[in-house]
Amino acid sequence: MARLLVHGAEPARSLRWRCDAAGIACAAVLELSGLTKRYGDVVALDRCSFEVRRGQLLGLLGPNGAGKTTAMRSVFSLVRPDAGSVTWDGADIAPQTRLGFGYMPEQRGLYPRMRVHDQLRYFGRLHGMGATDAATAADRWLEDLGLADRRRDRLEELSHGNQQRVQLAAALVHDPELLVLDEPFSGLDPIGVTAMAEILAARAAAGSAVVFSSHQLDLVEDLCEEVVVIDRGRVALSGPVRELRARSPLRYLVVEIEGGDTGWVRGVPGATLLEARGDRIRLTVPRDTDLGAVVAAVDGTGRVRHFSFEPPNLSEVFLEAVDR
Repeated sequence: MARLLVHGAEPARSLRWRCDAAGIACAAVLELSGLTKRYGDVVALDRCSFEVRRGQLLGLLGPNGAGKTTAMRSVFSLVRPDAGSVTWDGADIAPQTRLGFGYMPEQRGLYPRMRVHDQLRYFGRLHGMGATDAATAADRWLEDLGLADRRRDRLEELSHGNQQRVQLAAALVHDPELLVLDEPFSGLDPIGVTAMAEILAARAAAGSAVVFSSHQLDLVEDLCEEVVVIDRGRVALSGPVRELRARSPLRYLVVEIEGGDTGWVRGVPGATLLEARGDRIRLTVPRDTDLGAVVAAVDGTGRVRHFSFEPPNLSEVFLEAVDR
């Protein structure tokens, strides 16, 4: 299988991607099927199943303790499930195959007193790269991540955000076919978040399978076309973000009426007032709400400055799915 390189590719115009536009096959590659894992009385995974395709950027979501990290660690045999399977291209994952994967754990796995460039070169060698190729790749990623001038620094001398960048470079240095990242945006400033998001989008656009977990759901909504929501070890929801939003039984209505009050809300069947701040109110209504009836209820209460009727955003879909 040819290795697909990110470097030199034309930058994406937006963080969103379409694998069909890139001409990349989207057959399932990484598949987690029926994973179950218990730690005593604690059920970490409960028949958890999902897949990641080449050219896909998948967001793995869930509350703390939902099982996301356990699922990711199972890909690398850092956790051995009690039941179920993890396959790559339909086969069990052999150690040699796993060398072609990249992993960025939430608990960072770098050496604090080791110099940055030496560290990346070392990780490249662990993944089977030759000495010269590993050194060249380390230089290239440090340049791309804005750390070329820190190549001789010890890791412990870097800020938290820059250590995060080095951890990403360690996961990418060998040009992985599969990239798995656990909370990669944690602790990054907005510049760092944007840089990392662009790199992940570029990896997917170049043909890698990319899956990452994050609690920053607004970022996930902008970056990913598809998500998997895990709750209590099970997949509670999965699919394209747009479809999940449209499928929700609720819609969010925002109305701003100059000098108006909220009394008209009582005339909207099934409405629940969420927020009233000054002239602006926000409420949930059923998906099949008659907007003509809403307009009739609003009419005469004051000058309407804003009116919107939208499906829930990803954060709201997530809260519905985990019933919090």
